[in-house]
Amino acid sequence: MIAQNILLVKEKIAKAAQKAGRQPQDIKLVAVSKLFPADSIREAFDAGQTVFGENYIQEVQAKRGLVPAEAVFHFIGHLQSNKAKIAAATCNMIETLDSLKLGTTLNNQLENLKQSLDILIQVNIANDPKKAGVAVDDVEELLIKINELKRLRVCGLMTMPPLTNDPERSRPHFRNLRILAEKIAAKNLFPHINKPELSMGMSDDFHIAIEEGATIVRVGTAIFGHRS
Repeated sequence: MIAQNILLVKEKIAKAAQKAGRQPQDIKLVAVSKLFPADSIREAFDAGQTVFGENYIQEVQAKRGLVPAEAVFHFIGHLQSNKAKIAAATCNMIETLDSLKLGTTLNNQLENLKQSLDILIQVNIANDPKKAGVAVDDVEELLIKINELKRLRVCGLMTMPPLTNDPERSRPHFRNLRILAEKIAAKNLFPHINKPELSMGMSDDFHIAIEEGATIVRVGTAIFGHRS
């Protein structure tokens, strides 16, 4: 079932990419495996899925040794500074960095490990009080400071628009994140990459996110089913 679902999602990704005049291989699928067992990750990995998204750092820690070593974990939940040590040791990317305090703490832990880590800056693109993320007007200032932390590689931006029953209502927020990323890239504030990653879009609206420029989509329910 999981393997079939992955195929269906990849077909939808390809269709959305082609509609937007883009190449499907330019879009990375993150299978959101939070609250699903390691067995589900292994099943997805066997079907060719290598990148997984988790919201709880203790889950990443518990699953890391139970899945293939080649499995890549993106942390997509709110990361507390007191969990930075675990995150630095277990995650391949943090998509939700939104403060200098968290960046500094991560950098210090990575210094101890003699490792570097890819990150995305989480932006509260709609100024939604129910969502985490740095305010749009503060993104550039945060990026300037984060870029001084040698163990962190800022690869782009991430957002979660307000919850809605109509996926089309997310379109302007996705478009605004792309415009913001282009503006920031023009100021050379993504020094580690040629083109910034844009992580946006989930099971219900990833096709719209792709049309608006997403390079990473986070899909859980459409792959693993509904969580109990």
